[in-house]
Amino acid sequence: MGIIQGLISFILHIDEHLVDIIQMFDVWSYAILFLIVFVETGVVIFPFLPGDSLLFASGAFAAVGAFQIVFLMVVFFTAAVLGDTMNYHIGKKVGTSIPPNSFLGKWINQDKMIKAQQFFNKHGGKTIVIARFMPFIRTFAPFVAGASQMNYRYFILYNVTGAALWVSLCTMLGYFFGNIPIIKENFSTVLLLIIFISVLPGIIGFLKGSIKK
Repeated sequence: MGIIQGLISFILHIDEHLVDIIQMFDVWSYAILFLIVFVETGVVIFPFLPGDSLLFASGAFAAVGAFQIVFLMVVFFTAAVLGDTMNYHIGKKVGTSIPPNSFLGKWINQDKMIKAQQFFNKHGGKTIVIARFMPFIRTFAPFVAGASQMNYRYFILYNVTGAALWVSLCTMLGYFFGNIPIIKENFSTVLLLIIFISVLPGIIGFLKGSIKK
């Protein structure tokens, strides 16, 4: 319970924790930020780490000189691309090595894999790019792409495109708007709003699917 509370506090008060990180690690703060984004995008069991909110808050800190904005964006972009790439290869390895008679093998059967492969090869680019802006889905999309044998060249193209759009948009929004007094005074509320907007498409999609069923 303590870990969960600590994680929620870290996400909702990321600005305060960033101050602590900068004071403790100085220039090595970039490495900490790299690690958070890399793990959030690259390890399928860690989809709950901060993503959009971390980029926004870091951009706001860059605007007051705590980070160098160009280098910060390069760090985030590199972490996001490498994270998704690792996640893809994990999915590819796991998806092709599950015994067909096992529990997972029955759930991820050959027919489903073929359908998933066809879907990602047809719509995967759009899926990978859009998933960048959706918490949880952002972490699972490259894993599923790898497990379904999505064409790697196709994947890496949209991986890079999605990372560039995600990092530039979220970071620059924080850079230009994060220090406006009304936003700065209600930073936790703004972060909650960012998270809500990020998950809203997934909620709408789930509700539409439930209604159709």
